[in-house]
Amino acid sequence: MKYTQSNKQKESYLQDHGVLNPHPERVQDEFFLANEFFDPQDLLQVRYEMIRRHQIDKVSVLDTSKQFGISRVTFYQIAGLYDSLGLIGLVPQKPGPKSPSKCTEEIIEFVRQQRSQQPDIAWEILIQEVYEEFGVSLHRRTIERRLASVKKTSQTQKNTQTFRFSKEG
Repeated sequence: MKYTQSNKQKESYLQDHGVLNPHPERVQDEFFLANEFFDPQDLLQVRYEMIRRHQIDKVSVLDTSKQFGISRVTFYQIAGLYDSLGLIGLVPQKPGPKSPSKCTEEIIEFVRQQRSQQPDIAWEILIQEVYEEFGVSLHRRTIERRLASVKKTSQTQKNTQTFRFSKEG
């Protein structure tokens, strides 16, 4: 494929949206090698074609994995995401935890209740009560950050609900 200004723009666009294939050179599928329509840099297109090649063209998982330059484990992970989520499952997700694992909503609600009942409660005592109630050891700063983020989220929701467009005319 010729590398032109529009290719650079497309590459930049794909990068900005998190769907730039980090290893386009690994894609050895005949369609991607022979046809300009198929772009090995477009990770979403590569993943879709990989799934289609296996499901519609009935190419084995082993051969499909080799043609698209991935492991069989990765193939099965992508296929599973596609089966459960559809096309959105083919878009790479950010790695790592999606929410706090130890400092849950339940714990934050407990902390709020304790602080409303005893506004002068010491952090050490509150942390000990959280440990006794939930079996989770948390740092004071973890709870403070979580309280601040929950407060910020609820304030944003409140502002969104009270905002109204007025129709003049």
